[in-house]
Amino acid sequence: MTMSLYWASGSPNAWRVLLALEVLRLSFESNFIELSKRQHKTPDFLAMNPRGKVPVLRDGDLVLYESLAILAYLDRVSNGALYGKTPREVATTSRIINEFECYLREPLAVVLRHLLAIGGAPPTALTPTPQQAETASETVRAELRALSQRMEGAQWLAGDRFSAADAAVYPYLRLLARAISKADGRARELSLSPFFDAFPGLTGWFARIEQLPGYDRTYPPHWRTADGQ
Repeated sequence: MTMSLYWASGSPNAWRVLLALEVLRLSFESNFIELSKRQHKTPDFLAMNPRGKVPVLRDGDLVLYESLAILAYLDRVSNGALYGKTPREVATTSRIINEFECYLREPLAVVLRHLLAIGGAPPTALTPTPQQAETASETVRAELRALSQRMEGAQWLAGDRFSAADAAVYPYLRLLARAISKADGRARELSLSPFFDAFPGLTGWFARIEQLPGYDRTYPPHWRTADGQ
């Protein structure tokens, strides 16, 4: 039976799973959820994920949500193709994902909310103050500098092939790069722009992911529309 994925354009968590499915060449039925129409809050969707968030993966009688749980499931389905086959490989991949989740994801979210609001989105109660954005950006810069340095001379985050670590981290950093391009002046104030000048070790890694077979099918469609592609 073919898997079904419920996803939304621009959701980095959904993008994680789309990337993994394409790289693993797993057949799946694509179910596009329009957040602007609140399709993620319908009774049918909430029956699959009571949290009302994407992604959701359905495989037979299994309904699974939370992107990292889905990546772990796809790894088992594909015999260790995402996390590795040895204890060392699994531990290394998991450590990199945990580092991102524990130390970078939250300050990155603060910076993204700041940049996206400046880029045209209306402020909300979650929009950070300039001081909060600056404090968060200090952590983001430190973490990305360390990641950039580790990637100099490396091909992938966790070894010699694409892994769950690449799937987990790339969508968030690609979203950051896009937000910077839309709010370059404010990004420069946070010393985040030009992005690849600040973090040159990420240049080749971005390019390798974007050259993966199937990558174009994972690219957020509303970004293409906004950019006139």
